[in-house]
Amino acid sequence: MILCECGEFVKKSTFKDYICTSVNPSTRTIGHEKCGIIFNFFDDTVSKKYSSRKELKVLAGRFAEKNNMDPEVIGRFLLEVDRLKSYGNMPDRKIILEAYKKV
Repeated sequence: MILCECGEFVKKSTFKDYICTSVNPSTRTIGHEKCGIIFNFFDDTVSKKYSSRKELKVLAGRFAEKNNMDPEVIGRFLLEVDRLKSYGNMPDRKIILEAYKKV
C-alpha cells in the first residue's frame, strides 16, 4: 500500500505508465488514477508527506479500516501514531508503518 501525495492510500486505483529513470529511459511504473501522480520507485523519489496531527490521525484511521483492525487494536494504533508524530520529523508513511509494526 502506497501513501500518495494527495493523502489517499493507493492499492487498486492505479494505472500503468513508462517514465525515464536512472535505471532505464523507459521504466515501467504505476500512477494514482485519482490525482494523476506517477510514482518513481527506482530513483527513491517517493514523496514524503508531513501532515498535521489531525490529518495524520485521519490517514491512520483509513489505514486501520483498510487493514480490518479490531476496535481495541485501533485505539492502541492511534495512540502509537500520536506518540511517533510527537517525536519529530518522520514522514507520514513511516509513522503509520512503524505504529502498525508495534501494534
